[in-house]
Amino acid sequence: MMLDTPPRPELDELLTAMGSAGHRICEIDASEAGAGNISVYVGWDVEVRRRFPIAETIELPAPAPALAGRTILVTGSGRRLRQIHEDPEANIGAVVVHDNGTTATLYTSPRRLFERLTSEFNSHLAVHQDQVARRGVEFQAVVHAQPMNLTYLSHIPSYRDTEAMNRRILRWEPESIVSLSAGVGVLEFMIPGSAELMAANVEGLREFEIVLWSKHGVMARSDVSVTRAVDRIEYAETGAKYEYMDLVAGCRAQGLTQDEITAVAQEFSIDSRWVH
Repeated sequence: MMLDTPPRPELDELLTAMGSAGHRICEIDASEAGAGNISVYVGWDVEVRRRFPIAETIELPAPAPALAGRTILVTGSGRRLRQIHEDPEANIGAVVVHDNGTTATLYTSPRRLFERLTSEFNSHLAVHQDQVARRGVEFQAVVHAQPMNLTYLSHIPSYRDTEAMNRRILRWEPESIVSLSAGVGVLEFMIPGSAELMAANVEGLREFEIVLWSKHGVMARSDVSVTRAVDRIEYAETGAKYEYMDLVAGCRAQGLTQDEITAVAQEFSIDSRWVH
């Protein structure tokens, strides 16, 4: 779904994409029960009231002046990502930011099944605010998930480092250096939903398009599509799965050598800090 040429996606298409993304996150075992959340920033006028007619004013968890007048579609707290596609209105709210950047109107459906927006909304909102203010993006998808193998590796102290993690998980498939050329940023453990995590996450997603919240999960962003954000999680998790398999097998596999990774990057004109 390309967003740099008209026509821009309408609300129905965006909700369908969020549903497909949520379903895929669950297919790769990265969202147990109500874990995980998705948000989409829409930088053009979109009519939400026909599908989300109930309006209430809310205080934003962080100032977002760059998003004034724009819409963020975001999942509700405790909602299962695998069920978004079955009934988007029951699982998603539409947040239209007021001109002051500190309050917003939350539009929901009569079928709403959540009391409040996801507890990670502060991190989502802060990333949208930062990317729009810095880069002027018109669209951005942010996905938080809890893939098991990546999360497991972050429990091992020697992997809880950006350099070490990328050297280990980017060596298993030639596609990895192409699809994750910036790599994965690794953050230390911080309390979920905290201001500390929000700030570290914003900084991490300036340099990387996916960051690992140690002992918790990941957050990925894309200004192309929700699917692209999920793809980044899937590629990183696949590398982590290979790494876990190798640990279980006694570290017997070689993986791609640094020269082989570099050759792949050169063939596809990939500029990456993870190649020679």
